[in-house]
Amino acid sequence: MLLFFVVLLAALAFEYINGFHDTANAIATVVSTKVMSPRQAILLATGANLLGAFLGEAVAKTIGQGQVDKGAVTMLTILAALGAAIIWNLLTWWVGLPSSSSHALIGGLCGAALATNGGDWSVLIWDRMTPKGADGLWPKVIKPMITSPFLGFIIGFLFMALITACVVNWRPRKVNGVFGKLQIVSAAWMALSHGTNDAQKTMGIIALALFTGTSSGAFEHLPAWLHFLRTPEFSIGLWVKVVCALTMAAGTAAGGWRIIRTMGHKMVRLQPVHGFAAETTAGAIIFTASHFGIPLSTTHVISTSIMGVGAMKRFSAVKWGLVHRIVWAWVLTIPATGLLGYLFGQICKMGWSGR
Repeated sequence: MLLFFVVLLAALAFEYINGFHDTANAIATVVSTKVMSPRQAILLATGANLLGAFLGEAVAKTIGQGQVDKGAVTMLTILAALGAAIIWNLLTWWVGLPSSSSHALIGGLCGAALATNGGDWSVLIWDRMTPKGADGLWPKVIKPMITSPFLGFIIGFLFMALITACVVNWRPRKVNGVFGKLQIVSAAWMALSHGTNDAQKTMGIIALALFTGTSSGAFEHLPAWLHFLRTPEFSIGLWVKVVCALTMAAGTAAGGWRIIRTMGHKMVRLQPVHGFAAETTAGAIIFTASHFGIPLSTTHVISTSIMGVGAMKRFSAVKWGLVHRIVWAWVLTIPATGLLGYLFGQICKMGWSGR
């Protein structure tokens, strides 16, 4: 029982860090274009993230039972996975790189599952068909990881080209005035979409921990007031949604200025019309992915949308040297957190068995 509460605290710590780590996803462009002050933008993102967290649970189910055989998961598996994801998120936040919290969590979970199951690769769900369609690491993680950045770049580029054609005869002051107002809407849309995807990831982990604790008998002798923890079937209770939503909102309110500077200022110089195009593009892709239960990297999508919009402005406007560093962070996230998850899983096994 004590181990479950340690896992719960680690999950909420991850959710809080995810909030301030990924705040930049929603507000970097609206801050960099000076449409909103940092404080105003954070308040907007906090509220929209909170609302988005309650819209559906498809992503939570994918995280909790679509990547690793839930019957092979223990509390130590989940604790090791969270430890790996938290370390990676803090490291990339410290150096100001917009890496993926989603992929950090998935990589950590896969590595930890291998460690706590003696290196048995069959516990990982690579590709399977369910009554609701394809499931597993390939269709829900790897394939979207490859395709979503290209979609972000291409759609961002084309959407910016369409907008440019529509406003070609407008005066710059009118363009800035109209799209300055529209960018407030697009920033809210991006934050809402972020909430529908990222907040659900920790919901899935907590639901998995509740299912694991119930299956293992850890909740057999609970006092009456804790009976709500018993979860014989994998499901996301209303209290899990509320706690995760509020925790992510708190993390969002804390801000993530290092990554905001990278995405909003260093990667490409933006004006309100470019911010609107990038946020609208990214929000649409993320919201669609959430509907289909795909734990998408919101960071990948908004970053490449910004690149696509910037490339339409002028190809040389994008600082490709910085983009190169960001791409390496994307490529390394799952392998690095997988190794960390495996290492932490082995440490947890040895530490717990020695008690």
